[in-house]
Amino acid sequence: MKISGKTQVYGIVGYPVRHSLSPVFQNASFEYFSVDAIYVAFEVKPEDFTTAFLGLRALGVKGVNITLPFKERALELCDFLDEHAREIGAVNTIKFANRIEGYNTDWIGFLRALKDLEGDIKNKKVLVLGAGGTSKAVIYALSKEGCYVYVWNRTIQKALELAERFSIHVVSHPEDVLDDVDIIVNTTSVGLSERDPHLFDYEKIKESHTVFDVIYKRTPLLEKAIEKGAKAQDGLVMLLYQGIESFRIWTGMEVPLNVVKDSLSL
Repeated sequence: MKISGKTQVYGIVGYPVRHSLSPVFQNASFEYFSVDAIYVAFEVKPEDFTTAFLGLRALGVKGVNITLPFKERALELCDFLDEHAREIGAVNTIKFANRIEGYNTDWIGFLRALKDLEGDIKNKKVLVLGAGGTSKAVIYALSKEGCYVYVWNRTIQKALELAERFSIHVVSHPEDVLDDVDIIVNTTSVGLSERDPHLFDYEKIKESHTVFDVIYKRTPLLEKAIEKGAKAQDGLVMLLYQGIESFRIWTGMEVPLNVVKDSLSL
């Protein structure tokens, strides 16, 4: 990769973000199409987000992905929102053009990854754990497929706000609906650390369940699902699919899945 004064800059903004795999596969995508561009991680403290975000535009950065904890804050700074970002209420992809354009590709990444694992999901019953920006994208995707969605969150008020936005059902405890649902989706950060408490009694996972965790590593939730014989998937393929869609928004080109997978030696 040769960098010059003409090299276009893209990146990912979050806190923390230095662990992100996005620079690896997005740079591989630019190389695949011989685009003179580079993708880097911008770790920004929450109190500096607005200054940094507008500064990226002023510096001529062409586009960024937005990750935790900024997906909802970035939406407020956009001049244009695509219909999905507007309905979800969060953005994860920004294109700096004559205006600041906000998109959400998380829902596409999730839906493609879940269908790779589960196949047809129409009318399935799904328990979603968490009520943050990623949860909104997941619930939006499930709602478009006609799924019957339950949501649980430790702070019930956030779950109630989601229920009002998407016409879904709030549960007080995940165990209340485990026997009824087909799919369990964790959208929280619980599982990043081995010291994290369990979200519910994982012993109640059944072989008939499909368990999807947006965290892109094998979490205790996924370990127990595998032990129980359930279908289980971490969030890595979701990450790749949403990144492919972000790349298409920025460049108009769609990189093959095998290219981004190969860049991570998958």
